[in-house]
Amino acid sequence: MTPTLQLSIDLLRLPSITPDNSNCLQLIADYLDKLGFECEFMHFGDPSDTGKNAQVNNLYAKKRGSNPTAPHLCFAGHTDVVPVGDESLWTYPPFSATIADGKLWGRGAADMKTAIACFVVACEQFIAKNPNHKGDISLLITADEEGVAINGTHKVVQALAQRGEQMNYCLVGEPSSTNTLGDVIKNGRRGSLNAKLTVTGKQGHIAYPHLAINPMHALAPALAELVATAWDTGNEYFPATSMQISNINSGTGATNVIAQDAQVLFNFRYCTENTADSLKAKTHEIFDKHFNNSKASYQIDWSLSGEPFLTKKGQFVDAVVSAIKQVTGTTAQLSTSGGTSDGRFIAPIMNAEVVELGVKNATIHQIDECVAIDDLENLTKIYEQILSQLIA
Repeated sequence: MTPTLQLSIDLLRLPSITPDNSNCLQLIADYLDKLGFECEFMHFGDPSDTGKNAQVNNLYAKKRGSNPTAPHLCFAGHTDVVPVGDESLWTYPPFSATIADGKLWGRGAADMKTAIACFVVACEQFIAKNPNHKGDISLLITADEEGVAINGTHKVVQALAQRGEQMNYCLVGEPSSTNTLGDVIKNGRRGSLNAKLTVTGKQGHIAYPHLAINPMHALAPALAELVATAWDTGNEYFPATSMQISNINSGTGATNVIAQDAQVLFNFRYCTENTADSLKAKTHEIFDKHFNNSKASYQIDWSLSGEPFLTKKGQFVDAVVSAIKQVTGTTAQLSTSGGTSDGRFIAPIMNAEVVELGVKNATIHQIDECVAIDDLENLTKIYEQILSQLIA
């Protein structure tokens, strides 16, 4: 039983379904305290709220280096996990942390409790070899990444920035690998902009359309142009911006009634060739054109989940790629694909370079989530090698 595997098991046995911490943060803090880290619990939100503003527990732990001008490397991750669904469908109980067939099974095995264990043990091994390391090391661990992500990492980095804390590099332990450990790392993420469109007409009898205003008919031409629009062509690091419709809703349930209104939900996953403001402006331009002479009206409520961020090739990316190559022999591919992560808060607020590297993502959020035990030991070695290259 290696230290990485033991700590992974201890974390996986705690049922920390978002935003519940379930003592995970205390377990991590107790481990780091013995290594000389200053551990700070940061609580944001309302303890009496059970909704979006519920209180979230976060941990920020830091070990200062001997040279104040040396780089600061932060490891970021989350202990919260998604719900398990029907437990009877799992081969092993989701919080049993079962070892079988060379794998560790359980909710959070891939996303992403084991990565936290890998980094903690990597810090332990690095510090043992480099007790007078030059750079600072920190861990930023939240219990609210899988949920609304309001009182987690976002609030932590805001508080850190306000008190003058600085980071040079941030390594997020999200499961980035695809086929083998370290074959893919994320050096950026697309932005995510959500829109709730409401078109208002006038309800009426379907046999007397001249006495009604059909919101769906008013909507259709504008929506067609929205779907057909090429927002950009992407760039060296990002694919082209994508707009996708997720929901369309209208009607009263009756077949002979024209509805009063219609709602459409759509989302932009956008690259650095656009901004949230430029996408909003173009969208309103399209709808203003089609609704200029229409008896129907429209309204769009916008919600920005995060701006895109990018870490270009340089010392940090090179160190991560080199460490993977040394441990596994794999040449990592840089990617900005996939959804969002807490890197969207860290990169702009802390002005830090952000790279995501973790275990394989094949089973994340699935029944029978699992991770190869060998990958845990190799990931620990990779993290230690990154520390050695950047802050020793």
